Amino acid sequence: MPIVVPKDIPATKILQAENIFVITEKRATSQDIRPLEIAVVNLMPTKIVTETQLLRLLSNSPLQVNITLVSTESYVGKNTPIEHLEKFYKQFSEIKDRKFDGMIVTGAPVEDLPFSEVKYWKELEDIFEFARRNVTSTMFICWGAQAALYYYYGIKKEPLSAKMFGIFEHYKTVEYDRLLKGFNDRFYIPHSRHSAIDETAVGKCKDLVVLAKSDKAGTTIIRSKDERFLFITGHVEYDRDTLEKEYKRDLDKGLSIAPPENYYVGEPFGKINMSWASAANLLYMNWLNFVYQTTPYDISEIGK
Repeated sequence: MPIVVPKDIPATKILQAENIFVITEKRATSQDIRPLEIAVVNLMPTKIVTETQLLRLLSNSPLQVNITLVSTESYVGKNTPIEHLEKFYKQFSEIKDRKFDGMIVTGAPVEDLPFSEVKYWKELEDIFEFARRNVTSTMFICWGAQAALYYYYGIKKEPLSAKMFGIFEHYKTVEYDRLLKGFNDRFYIPHSRHSAIDETAVGKCKDLVVLAKSDKAGTTIIRSKDERFLFITGHVEYDRDTLEKEYKRDLDKGLSIAPPENYYVGEPFGKINMSWASAANLLYMNWLNFVYQTTPYDISEIGK
């Protein structure tokens, strides 16, 4: 089944060039099926890049998916044209009375700040409460995962002595879980962060199940026991060149940064080994399938 996107959103041409079946909202209304309603709370400064990465993965499913892009009201970044936000995004106040089958909350470049000092933290707390009552399943990514683990379970984040930067091997800690269906025993996920979750606290929390770990990057995929929340401390959605762009950006800033680990075949800025694409597609396809199987057909029943 296709992914349904707003007319003229920049991601459409990119996805169509990759032979991904994209249709507009107008055409979708003529199809007599129950689509999944997925909200994407995009906290990243480069919103167009992030929304394209997520739409690419959400499209790799036989299910029809309606996407609602959401931005914060209490803070508006400067890296995305305001015209783009006004045309394609809704503010949280505009969707707070709706129900969603699934929601994704992205990361954000605010790792060095205590959660309470993030400009939109109060609004994010409202979004977390909204997810608890009005969404069948919510996926939290990188800093979004750290923030949600702190809000729901009081699990703190800790600064790292050096940036966790590269592609790291992971292994399943649960042999059979429907969110990891089809995964190899060993698989790869990108990481790009300056902080880490308190793994001891995660292990002690009876409401959480660790699904995947890395010897270097630590605990990476976690879900709540009731399967309402999925936490991913890495970035399976990253494009082939995302880490390279981040590496160049940090070098241009004069920062002391090592090349991303396990990323280049040979010298930096040479050939890139994209070793995480299959895991990324499987994870999102499994998540959408899980949402489809567990969400009520009458969307108004979510939360009841």
